[in-house]
Amino acid sequence: MKRTYSIAFFGSSLVSAYWNGAATYYRGIIRNLHERGHRITFYEPDIYERQKHRDIPEPPYARSVVYRAENEGDVLVALSGVRDADIVVKASGVGRFDDVLEEAVLQFKRPNNLVVYWDVDAPATLERIRSNPADPFRPLIPLYDLVLTYGGGDPVVSGYTALGARMCVPVYNALDPTTHHPVPPDDRFRAAVGFLGNRLPDREQRVFEFFFAPARGVPKELFLLGGNGWDHDVPDLPNVKYLGHVYTRDHNAFNCTPRMILNINRESMANYGYSPPTRVFEAAGAGACLVTDAWEGIELFLEPNKECLLAERGADVVEHLATVSPDRARGIGRSALERVLSEHTYARRSEQVESILQNVL
Repeated sequence: MKRTYSIAFFGSSLVSAYWNGAATYYRGIIRNLHERGHRITFYEPDIYERQKHRDIPEPPYARSVVYRAENEGDVLVALSGVRDADIVVKASGVGRFDDVLEEAVLQFKRPNNLVVYWDVDAPATLERIRSNPADPFRPLIPLYDLVLTYGGGDPVVSGYTALGARMCVPVYNALDPTTHHPVPPDDRFRAAVGFLGNRLPDREQRVFEFFFAPARGVPKELFLLGGNGWDHDVPDLPNVKYLGHVYTRDHNAFNCTPRMILNINRESMANYGYSPPTRVFEAAGAGACLVTDAWEGIELFLEPNKECLLAERGADVVEHLATVSPDRARGIGRSALERVLSEHTYARRSEQVESILQNVL
């Protein structure tokens, strides 16, 4: 008989995608773990005005706990509720007092439970530790029962293993077809190219290369840029429309309307490879024609030239606009949708997570 678990999960946010690119991932994994019988409580700090920008109501598939995070004492109060959990998860990038949480959750280790580190930004974590041997997280890694990551493939597994991780397994992003799917086009998002991503230090230069440079090169085509942080120090191009934060309720319309949807990985994720972000599966799940910057491992998720288009440099985006017909673009989108529905859903990912937990516990 299959055992079900009570899971205490500390992450950035489940109820808000505001400055929180991991929201879709958390929701997909946790919703499907709930459907498999597991009981999840998600703990998130009240920071970055995320609670003012909630984009889903209280989820029926998890108990949501929003805690004050003004000082370390607030964090320890939140931790008091996890004592009896079968599995305690500390995700990377909670956003405040991560170092406190990383050490404190280990105090709840018992012979019959698991304490898991779930890294939703593993390439950046490993780069940070590599550049600072005194990083306080480094000696904690061997103390966790398990490290899960949402990407990175063998390079990330090897990196964590070299730091003493007992076990490291990638659990990749995927599609939740109940929330991300084809919808009719929306006039608000009519354009040649759309890109949806927050402004981050190790992505900014790549956005200038793969988004702004192509926009400058084809001034008669409209480019859409959604996400936080693009309201200052950006090119003043008449064919670029800045949308600001795009709520998840509009993601399907955003992905279904432009002729092409662009994916631009963060520098660290592009360097490690095997790191498809959530927007890849959101776009594929909407049947969009996806143009992604090239990185190792993309073919494990989508077949280039059949299910997506690759761009080695910004000029390739311009070439795709000039040479890919609307019919071919629609065909690429249909093929991508078929692939992710067949192989890359959160139902499959949650089954993988359940199997890992049962084998370790």
